[in-house]
Amino acid sequence: MTGDDIADFKSLKDNPEGFKGHKKTLLIPEMNRIGCRLLAASFRAFDVDARVIPTGKGLDLGKEYTSGKECYPCMITLGDILSFLYDEKERLGNNFDAGNYTYFMPDASGPCRFGMYNRYQRMVLDSIPSFTDIGITSLSSDDGYSLAGVISKKEIRQVRKIGFLSVVTGDILDRLLWKIRPYEKSPGMADEFIDRAICSMERAFEGYGSDRNIDNVLRRLDMIIEEAKTIKDPAIPPKPKIGIIGEIYLRSHTIANQDLIKTLEAYGAEVVNASITEWVNYTAYDALRKAKTDLSLNIKQHRYANILSCLKDIVRFGLVFFYQERVQKHVYRHVRELVDIEEDHAIGHMENILREEDLFSFDIGTEACLSIPAAIEYVRHGFDGVVNVYPLTCMPSTITSAVIRPVMHRAKIPYLDTPYDATAQPGRESDIRTFMYQAYQHKGNKHN
Repeated sequence: MTGDDIADFKSLKDNPEGFKGHKKTLLIPEMNRIGCRLLAASFRAFDVDARVIPTGKGLDLGKEYTSGKECYPCMITLGDILSFLYDEKERLGNNFDAGNYTYFMPDASGPCRFGMYNRYQRMVLDSIPSFTDIGITSLSSDDGYSLAGVISKKEIRQVRKIGFLSVVTGDILDRLLWKIRPYEKSPGMADEFIDRAICSMERAFEGYGSDRNIDNVLRRLDMIIEEAKTIKDPAIPPKPKIGIIGEIYLRSHTIANQDLIKTLEAYGAEVVNASITEWVNYTAYDALRKAKTDLSLNIKQHRYANILSCLKDIVRFGLVFFYQERVQKHVYRHVRELVDIEEDHAIGHMENILREEDLFSFDIGTEACLSIPAAIEYVRHGFDGVVNVYPLTCMPSTITSAVIRPVMHRAKIPYLDTPYDATAQPGRESDIRTFMYQAYQHKGNKHN
Protein backbone atom coordinates (compact mmCIF):
# COMPACT_ATOMS: atom_id res chain seq x y z
CA MET A 1 0.00 0.00 0.00
CA THR A 2 1.64 3.25 -1.15
CA GLY A 3 1.28 6.72 0.28
CA ASP A 4 -0.94 7.69 -2.64
CA ASP A 5 -3.47 5.09 -1.57
CA ILE A 6 -3.96 6.60 1.88
CA ALA A 7 -6.90 8.85 2.70
CA ASP A 8 -8.33 10.33 5.87
CA PHE A 9 -10.97 8.27 7.69
CA LYS A 10 -13.52 10.94 6.86
CA SER A 11 -16.53 8.63 6.64
CA LEU A 12 -15.84 6.62 9.78
CA LYS A 13 -18.85 6.65 12.07
CA ASP A 14 -19.51 5.32 15.55
CA ASN A 15 -22.10 2.98 14.11
CA PRO A 16 -22.51 1.49 10.64
CA GLU A 17 -25.09 3.24 8.52
CA GLY A 18 -28.37 1.75 7.35
CA PHE A 19 -29.16 0.53 3.86
CA LYS A 20 -30.69 3.51 2.11
CA GLY A 21 -33.00 2.58 -0.70
CA HIS A 22 -33.36 -0.27 -3.16
CA LYS A 23 -31.17 1.28 -5.87
CA LYS A 24 -27.88 0.11 -4.39
CA THR A 25 -26.42 -3.38 -4.62
CA LEU A 26 -26.34 -5.15 -1.27
CA LEU A 27 -23.14 -7.20 -0.95
CA ILE A 28 -23.38 -10.22 1.37
CA PRO A 29 -20.13 -11.92 2.44
CA GLU A 30 -20.20 -15.70 2.10
CA MET A 31 -20.07 -17.66 5.33
CA ASN A 32 -22.38 -20.60 4.80
CA ARG A 33 -22.62 -21.16 1.03
CA ILE A 34 -26.23 -22.34 0.89
CA GLY A 35 -27.73 -20.12 3.57
CA CYS A 36 -26.10 -16.93 2.26
CA ARG A 37 -27.35 -17.53 -1.27
CA LEU A 38 -30.88 -18.16 -0.06
CA LEU A 39 -30.73 -15.06 2.15
CA ALA A 40 -29.67 -12.97 -0.86
CA ALA A 41 -32.60 -14.45 -2.82
CA SER A 42 -34.92 -13.40 0.03
CA PHE A 43 -33.75 -9.79 -0.30
CA ARG A 44 -34.19 -9.95 -4.07
CA ALA A 45 -37.81 -11.00 -3.50
CA PHE A 46 -38.32 -7.44 -2.22
CA ASP A 47 -36.50 -5.73 -5.09
CA VAL A 48 -33.20 -5.40 -3.26
CA ASP A 49 -30.31 -6.17 -5.63
CA ALA A 50 -28.52 -8.52 -3.24
CA ARG A 51 -25.63 -10.76 -4.20
CA VAL A 52 -23.17 -12.99 -2.36
CA ILE A 53 -19.65 -11.85 -3.09
CA PRO A 54 -17.04 -14.48 -4.11
CA THR A 55 -14.95 -15.69 -1.22
CA GLY A 56 -11.41 -16.91 -0.69
CA LYS A 57 -9.43 -15.35 -3.52
CA GLY A 58 -8.88 -12.04 -1.69
CA LEU A 59 -7.09 -13.55 1.31
CA ASP A 60 -3.75 -11.94 0.40
CA LEU A 61 -5.49 -8.55 0.39
CA GLY A 62 -7.00 -9.35 3.76
CA LYS A 63 -3.55 -10.16 5.14
CA GLU A 64 -2.12 -6.95 3.69
CA TYR A 65 -4.60 -4.80 5.60
CA THR A 66 -4.47 -6.70 8.90
CA SER A 67 -1.72 -7.19 11.45
CA GLY A 68 -2.30 -10.85 12.32
CA LYS A 69 -3.81 -10.01 15.70
CA GLU A 70 -7.31 -10.00 14.20
CA CYS A 71 -9.12 -13.32 14.04
CA TYR A 72 -9.05 -15.27 10.79
CA PRO A 73 -12.62 -14.50 9.63
CA CYS A 74 -11.79 -10.77 9.69
CA MET A 75 -8.97 -11.34 7.20
CA ILE A 76 -11.22 -13.39 4.91
CA THR A 77 -14.22 -11.05 4.91
CA LEU A 78 -12.03 -7.97 4.49
CA GLY A 79 -10.13 -9.61 1.64
CA ASP A 80 -13.39 -10.65 -0.01
CA ILE A 81 -14.89 -7.15 -0.11
CA LEU A 82 -11.63 -5.55 -1.24
CA SER A 83 -11.13 -8.15 -3.96
CA PHE A 84 -14.70 -7.68 -5.18
CA LEU A 85 -14.42 -3.90 -5.31
CA TYR A 86 -11.08 -3.99 -7.13
CA ASP A 87 -12.56 -6.44 -9.66
CA GLU A 88 -15.60 -4.21 -10.14
CA LYS A 89 -13.39 -1.16 -10.56
CA GLU A 90 -11.39 -2.94 -13.26
CA ARG A 91 -14.54 -4.22 -14.98
CA LEU A 92 -16.43 -0.92 -14.99
CA GLY A 93 -13.52 1.48 -15.42
CA ASN A 94 -14.61 5.11 -15.19
CA ASN A 95 -18.21 4.03 -14.57
CA PHE A 96 -17.27 2.48 -11.22
CA ASP A 97 -18.89 4.18 -8.23
CA ALA A 98 -18.42 2.66 -4.79
CA GLY A 99 -21.52 4.57 -3.68
CA ASN A 100 -23.62 2.12 -5.69
CA TYR A 101 -22.82 -0.67 -3.23
CA THR A 102 -23.62 -1.37 0.39
CA TYR A 103 -21.67 -4.00 2.31
CA PHE A 104 -23.71 -6.17 4.66
CA MET A 105 -21.70 -7.05 7.78
CA PRO A 106 -23.58 -8.25 10.89
CA ASP A 107 -22.47 -7.23 14.36
CA ALA A 108 -22.26 -8.82 17.80
CA SER A 109 -21.95 -7.61 21.36
CA GLY A 110 -19.69 -8.98 24.05
CA PRO A 111 -15.96 -9.75 24.01
CA CYS A 112 -15.86 -11.45 20.59
CA ARG A 113 -13.79 -9.50 18.05
CA PHE A 114 -16.56 -10.07 15.50
CA GLY A 115 -18.29 -7.03 16.99
CA MET A 116 -15.49 -4.82 15.64
CA TYR A 117 -15.30 -6.19 12.07
CA ASN A 118 -17.51 -3.58 10.46
CA ARG A 119 -15.75 -0.72 12.29
CA TYR A 120 -12.31 -1.89 11.27
CA GLN A 121 -13.40 -2.63 7.71
CA ARG A 122 -14.92 0.85 7.55
CA MET A 123 -11.49 2.27 8.43
CA VAL A 124 -9.77 0.20 5.76
CA LEU A 125 -12.30 1.15 3.07
CA ASP A 126 -11.92 4.81 4.04
CA SER A 127 -8.17 4.51 3.57
CA ILE A 128 -8.64 3.70 -0.14
CA PRO A 129 -9.91 6.79 -2.02
CA SER A 130 -11.94 4.81 -4.58
CA PHE A 131 -13.88 2.95 -1.89
CA THR A 132 -14.77 5.63 0.66
CA ASP A 133 -18.33 5.99 -0.63
CA ILE A 134 -19.34 2.36 -0.12
CA GLY A 135 -21.82 1.99 2.74
CA ILE A 136 -21.67 -0.63 5.45
CA THR A 137 -24.95 -1.77 6.92
CA SER A 138 -25.11 -3.97 9.96
CA LEU A 139 -27.49 -6.12 11.95
CA SER A 140 -26.68 -6.51 15.63
CA SER A 141 -27.11 -9.42 17.99
CA ASP A 142 -28.18 -6.81 20.59
CA ASP A 143 -31.61 -6.57 18.96
CA GLY A 144 -31.85 -10.14 17.68
CA TYR A 145 -30.76 -9.03 14.20
CA SER A 146 -33.78 -6.91 13.41
CA LEU A 147 -33.83 -5.32 9.97
CA ALA A 148 -34.46 -1.72 11.01
CA GLY A 149 -32.45 0.54 8.74
CA VAL A 150 -31.87 -2.19 6.18
CA ILE A 151 -35.41 -2.57 4.82
CA SER A 152 -38.29 -0.09 4.78
CA LYS A 153 -40.52 -0.34 7.85
CA LYS A 154 -43.55 -1.61 5.96
CA GLU A 155 -41.55 -4.57 4.61
CA ILE A 156 -39.51 -5.51 7.69
CA ARG A 157 -41.94 -8.12 9.00
CA GLN A 158 -42.24 -9.95 5.67
CA VAL A 159 -38.50 -9.82 4.99
CA ARG A 160 -37.71 -11.14 8.47
CA LYS A 161 -40.15 -14.00 7.98
CA ILE A 162 -38.79 -15.13 4.64
CA GLY A 163 -35.21 -14.30 5.65
CA PHE A 164 -35.44 -16.51 8.71
CA LEU A 165 -37.03 -19.28 6.65
CA SER A 166 -34.12 -19.01 4.21
CA VAL A 167 -31.65 -19.57 7.05
CA VAL A 168 -33.61 -22.60 8.32
CA THR A 169 -33.88 -23.97 4.79
CA GLY A 170 -30.16 -23.49 4.24
CA ASP A 171 -29.46 -25.51 7.39
CA ILE A 172 -31.79 -28.26 6.22
CA LEU A 173 -30.15 -28.47 2.79
CA ASP A 174 -26.76 -28.66 4.50
CA ARG A 175 -27.95 -31.50 6.74
CA LEU A 176 -29.48 -33.22 3.74
CA LEU A 177 -26.14 -33.02 1.92
CA TRP A 178 -24.22 -34.38 4.92
CA LYS A 179 -26.78 -37.17 5.23
CA ILE A 180 -26.48 -38.42 1.65
CA ARG A 181 -22.91 -37.61 0.55
CA PRO A 182 -21.17 -40.29 2.67
CA TYR A 183 -23.53 -42.86 1.11
CA GLU A 184 -23.79 -41.59 -2.49
CA LYS A 185 -24.02 -44.17 -5.25
CA SER A 186 -21.14 -42.63 -7.17
CA PRO A 187 -18.63 -39.88 -6.24
CA GLY A 188 -19.82 -36.36 -7.00
CA MET A 189 -23.54 -37.13 -7.22
CA ALA A 190 -24.42 -35.36 -3.97
CA ASP A 191 -22.45 -32.20 -4.80
CA GLU A 192 -23.98 -31.96 -8.27
CA PHE A 193 -27.41 -32.45 -6.75
CA ILE A 194 -26.94 -29.76 -4.11
CA ASP A 195 -25.79 -27.23 -6.72
CA ARG A 196 -29.06 -27.76 -8.60
CA ALA A 197 -31.01 -27.66 -5.35
CA ILE A 198 -29.54 -24.29 -4.36
CA CYS A 199 -30.53 -22.76 -7.72
CA SER A 200 -34.02 -24.22 -7.40
CA MET A 201 -34.52 -22.87 -3.88
CA GLU A 202 -33.15 -19.46 -4.91
CA ARG A 203 -35.91 -19.22 -7.50
CA ALA A 204 -38.46 -20.27 -4.88
CA PHE A 205 -37.39 -17.55 -2.45
CA GLU A 206 -37.22 -14.90 -5.17
CA GLY A 207 -40.79 -15.80 -6.13
CA TYR A 208 -42.00 -15.26 -2.57
CA GLY A 209 -42.02 -11.48 -3.12
CA SER A 210 -44.88 -11.75 -5.60
CA ASP A 211 -47.19 -14.30 -3.93
CA ARG A 212 -46.10 -14.15 -0.23
CA ASN A 213 -46.85 -17.89 -0.02
CA ILE A 214 -44.42 -19.85 2.16
CA ASP A 215 -46.13 -23.12 1.17
CA ASN A 216 -44.70 -22.74 -2.33
CA VAL A 217 -41.20 -22.59 -0.83
CA LEU A 218 -41.84 -25.70 1.25
CA ARG A 219 -43.25 -27.62 -1.71
CA ARG A 220 -40.07 -26.93 -3.66
CA LEU A 221 -38.08 -28.21 -0.66
CA ASP A 222 -40.16 -31.42 -0.64
CA MET A 223 -39.28 -32.08 -4.28
CA ILE A 224 -35.59 -31.61 -3.54
CA ILE A 225 -35.71 -34.02 -0.61
CA GLU A 226 -37.39 -36.71 -2.70
CA GLU A 227 -34.64 -36.42 -5.33
CA ALA A 228 -31.96 -36.55 -2.62
CA LYS A 229 -33.25 -39.90 -1.36
CA THR A 230 -32.50 -41.46 -4.77
CA ILE A 231 -28.79 -40.59 -4.45
CA LYS A 232 -28.18 -42.57 -1.27
CA ASP A 233 -26.97 -46.16 -1.64
CA PRO A 234 -28.81 -48.29 0.96
CA ALA A 235 -26.16 -51.01 0.70
CA ILE A 236 -23.49 -48.82 2.39
CA PRO A 237 -23.45 -49.54 6.15
CA PRO A 238 -23.81 -46.72 8.72
CA LYS A 239 -20.66 -44.74 9.41
CA PRO A 240 -19.40 -43.11 12.64
CA LYS A 241 -21.33 -39.90 13.38
CA ILE A 242 -19.21 -36.85 14.12
CA GLY A 243 -20.63 -33.65 15.59
CA ILE A 244 -19.03 -30.27 14.87
CA ILE A 245 -19.11 -27.34 17.30
CA GLY A 246 -17.19 -24.08 17.45
CA GLU A 247 -17.02 -20.57 16.02
CA ILE A 248 -19.85 -19.99 13.56
CA TYR A 249 -17.81 -18.59 10.67
CA LEU A 250 -14.97 -21.11 10.70
CA ARG A 251 -17.19 -24.15 11.03
CA SER A 252 -19.42 -22.90 8.19
CA HIS A 253 -16.87 -21.52 5.72
CA THR A 254 -15.42 -24.42 3.75
CA ILE A 255 -12.36 -22.52 2.49
CA ALA A 256 -11.47 -21.23 5.95
CA ASN A 257 -11.70 -24.69 7.54
CA GLN A 258 -9.98 -26.34 4.55
CA ASP A 259 -13.12 -28.32 3.70
CA LEU A 260 -13.10 -30.09 7.04
CA ILE A 261 -16.41 -31.91 6.58
CA LYS A 262 -15.33 -33.42 3.27
CA THR A 263 -12.02 -34.42 4.84
CA LEU A 264 -13.80 -36.18 7.69
CA GLU A 265 -16.10 -37.87 5.17
CA ALA A 266 -13.06 -39.03 3.17
CA TYR A 267 -11.91 -40.89 6.29
CA GLY A 268 -15.32 -42.49 6.74
CA ALA A 269 -17.45 -40.08 8.78
CA GLU A 270 -21.05 -38.96 8.64
CA VAL A 271 -20.95 -35.38 9.90
CA VAL A 272 -23.46 -33.00 11.49
CA ASN A 273 -22.43 -29.37 11.91
CA ALA A 274 -24.01 -26.91 14.33
CA SER A 275 -26.55 -24.79 12.46
CA ILE A 276 -26.72 -21.10 11.59
CA THR A 277 -30.29 -20.96 12.95
CA GLU A 278 -28.94 -21.98 16.34
CA TRP A 279 -27.06 -18.66 16.58
CA VAL A 280 -29.98 -16.61 15.27
CA ASN A 281 -32.27 -18.17 17.89
CA TYR A 282 -29.65 -17.66 20.57
CA THR A 283 -29.44 -13.91 19.89
CA ALA A 284 -33.20 -13.54 20.30
CA TYR A 285 -33.16 -15.74 23.43
CA ASP A 286 -30.24 -13.80 24.91
CA ALA A 287 -31.95 -10.46 24.19
CA LEU A 288 -35.03 -11.77 25.99
CA ARG A 289 -32.93 -12.87 28.98
CA LYS A 290 -31.26 -9.46 29.11
CA ALA A 291 -34.63 -7.67 29.02
CA LYS A 292 -35.86 -9.82 31.93
CA THR A 293 -32.68 -9.12 33.89
CA ASP A 294 -33.01 -5.38 33.25
CA LEU A 295 -36.61 -5.48 34.48
CA SER A 296 -35.57 -7.25 37.68
CA LEU A 297 -32.75 -4.77 38.34
CA ASN A 298 -34.94 -1.74 37.70
CA ILE A 299 -37.59 -3.05 40.10
CA LYS A 300 -34.98 -3.72 42.80
CA GLN A 301 -33.46 -0.27 42.34
CA HIS A 302 -36.89 1.44 42.19
CA ARG A 303 -36.24 2.82 38.71
CA TYR A 304 -39.88 2.66 37.78
CA ALA A 305 -39.51 4.94 34.77
CA ASN A 306 -37.58 2.18 32.97
CA ILE A 307 -40.01 -0.64 33.70
CA LEU A 308 -42.32 0.05 30.76
CA SER A 309 -39.39 -0.02 28.33
CA CYS A 310 -38.20 -3.33 29.80
CA LEU A 311 -41.68 -4.83 29.50
CA LYS A 312 -41.87 -3.75 25.86
CA ASP A 313 -38.51 -5.42 25.18
CA ILE A 314 -39.66 -8.60 26.90
CA VAL A 315 -42.77 -8.75 24.75
CA ARG A 316 -40.87 -7.87 21.56
CA PHE A 317 -38.02 -10.35 21.95
CA GLY A 318 -40.34 -12.96 23.43
CA LEU A 319 -42.54 -12.83 20.34
CA VAL A 320 -39.51 -12.96 18.02
CA PHE A 321 -38.07 -15.98 19.80
CA PHE A 322 -41.45 -17.74 19.96
CA TYR A 323 -42.03 -17.17 16.25
CA GLN A 324 -38.56 -18.37 15.24
CA GLU A 325 -38.75 -21.54 17.29
CA ARG A 326 -42.28 -22.26 16.05
CA VAL A 327 -41.28 -21.89 12.40
CA GLN A 328 -38.13 -23.94 12.84
CA LYS A 329 -39.95 -26.77 14.61
CA HIS A 330 -42.70 -26.78 11.99
CA VAL A 331 -40.26 -26.99 9.08
CA TYR A 332 -38.06 -29.65 10.73
CA ARG A 333 -41.09 -31.73 11.70
CA HIS A 334 -42.33 -31.58 8.13
CA VAL A 335 -38.92 -32.44 6.64
CA ARG A 336 -38.20 -35.26 9.10
CA GLU A 337 -41.35 -37.01 7.90
CA LEU A 338 -39.59 -37.30 4.54
CA VAL A 339 -35.96 -37.85 5.52
CA ASP A 340 -34.12 -38.68 8.75
CA ILE A 341 -31.95 -35.58 9.24
CA GLU A 342 -30.65 -34.57 12.63
CA GLU A 343 -32.87 -32.21 14.65
CA ASP A 344 -31.48 -28.82 15.66
CA HIS A 345 -30.64 -27.89 19.24
CA ALA A 346 -33.29 -25.98 21.22
CA ILE A 347 -31.73 -22.95 22.92
CA GLY A 348 -33.67 -23.27 26.18
CA HIS A 349 -32.63 -26.92 26.37
CA MET A 350 -28.99 -25.89 25.86
CA GLU A 351 -29.18 -23.57 28.87
CA ASN A 352 -30.75 -26.37 30.92
CA ILE A 353 -27.83 -28.67 30.03
CA LEU A 354 -25.35 -26.11 31.33
CA ARG A 355 -27.32 -25.80 34.54
CA GLU A 356 -27.54 -29.57 34.98
CA GLU A 357 -23.83 -30.12 34.33
CA ASP A 358 -22.76 -26.89 36.11
CA LEU A 359 -20.14 -26.23 33.44
CA PHE A 360 -20.85 -22.71 32.17
CA SER A 361 -23.52 -20.03 32.22
CA PHE A 362 -25.55 -18.09 29.69
CA ASP A 363 -24.86 -15.08 31.91
CA ILE A 364 -21.28 -15.10 30.59
CA GLY A 365 -22.39 -15.18 26.99
CA THR A 366 -20.31 -15.88 23.84
CA GLU A 367 -20.57 -18.87 21.54
CA ALA A 368 -19.26 -21.12 24.32
CA CYS A 369 -22.85 -21.05 25.63
CA LEU A 370 -23.82 -23.08 22.57
CA SER A 371 -20.73 -25.17 21.87
CA ILE A 372 -20.38 -26.71 25.33
CA PRO A 373 -23.96 -28.02 25.64
CA ALA A 374 -23.97 -28.98 21.94
CA ALA A 375 -21.02 -31.31 22.53
CA ILE A 376 -22.82 -32.90 25.48
CA GLU A 377 -25.98 -33.25 23.39
CA TYR A 378 -24.00 -35.04 20.66
CA VAL A 379 -22.77 -37.50 23.27
CA ARG A 380 -26.30 -38.09 24.58
CA HIS A 381 -27.49 -38.80 21.03
CA GLY A 382 -24.88 -41.49 20.47
CA PHE A 383 -22.37 -39.63 18.31
CA ASP A 384 -18.93 -41.20 17.94
CA GLY A 385 -16.81 -38.06 18.12
CA VAL A 386 -16.82 -34.27 18.48
CA VAL A 387 -14.70 -31.71 16.60
CA ASN A 388 -14.23 -28.12 17.81
CA VAL A 389 -13.54 -25.71 14.91
CA TYR A 390 -12.36 -22.17 15.61
CA PRO A 391 -9.95 -19.36 14.70
CA LEU A 392 -6.58 -19.52 16.40
CA THR A 393 -6.70 -17.41 19.62
CA CYS A 394 -10.55 -17.32 19.62
CA MET A 395 -11.45 -16.79 23.28
CA PRO A 396 -14.94 -18.41 23.37
CA SER A 397 -13.74 -21.54 21.56
CA THR A 398 -10.63 -21.79 23.73
CA ILE A 399 -12.95 -21.70 26.75
CA THR A 400 -15.05 -24.41 25.12
CA SER A 401 -11.99 -26.58 24.63
CA ALA A 402 -10.86 -26.15 28.25
CA VAL A 403 -14.32 -27.04 29.57
CA ILE A 404 -15.37 -29.80 27.20
CA ARG A 405 -12.15 -31.77 26.71
CA PRO A 406 -12.21 -33.38 30.20
CA VAL A 407 -15.94 -34.03 29.78
CA MET A 408 -15.29 -35.92 26.54
CA HIS A 409 -12.43 -37.80 28.19
CA ARG A 410 -14.68 -39.00 31.03
CA ALA A 411 -17.35 -40.02 28.53
CA LYS A 412 -14.72 -41.87 26.46
CA ILE A 413 -15.72 -39.91 23.33
CA PRO A 414 -13.03 -39.01 20.75
CA TYR A 415 -12.50 -35.23 20.70
CA LEU A 416 -10.44 -33.03 18.37
CA ASP A 417 -9.58 -29.31 18.45
CA THR A 418 -8.99 -27.81 14.99
CA PRO A 419 -7.83 -24.17 15.28
CA TYR A 420 -7.29 -22.35 11.99
CA ASP A 421 -5.42 -19.29 10.81
CA ALA A 422 -4.29 -18.24 7.34
CA THR A 423 -1.59 -20.94 7.14
CA ALA A 424 -1.60 -24.60 6.12
CA GLN A 425 -1.31 -27.12 8.95
CA PRO A 426 1.04 -29.97 8.07
CA GLY A 427 -0.18 -32.27 10.86
CA ARG A 428 -3.88 -31.77 10.20
CA GLU A 429 -4.43 -34.88 8.06
CA SER A 430 -2.72 -37.19 10.53
CA ASP A 431 -4.73 -35.69 13.42
CA ILE A 432 -8.00 -36.25 11.55
CA ARG A 433 -6.98 -39.75 10.50
CA THR A 434 -6.13 -40.68 14.09
CA PHE A 435 -9.37 -39.11 15.34
CA MET A 436 -11.42 -41.10 12.83
CA TYR A 437 -9.65 -44.32 13.82
CA GLN A 438 -10.76 -43.65 17.40
CA ALA A 439 -14.30 -42.84 16.19
CA TYR A 440 -14.49 -46.19 14.38
CA GLN A 441 -13.31 -47.93 17.55
CA HIS A 442 -15.97 -46.12 19.56
CA LYS A 443 -18.68 -47.10 17.10
CA GLY A 444 -17.55 -50.72 17.18
CA ASN A 445 -17.44 -50.82 20.98
CA LYS A 446 -21.07 -49.62 21.19
CA HIS A 447 -22.20 -52.77 19.41
CA ASN A 448 -19.99 -55.26 21.30
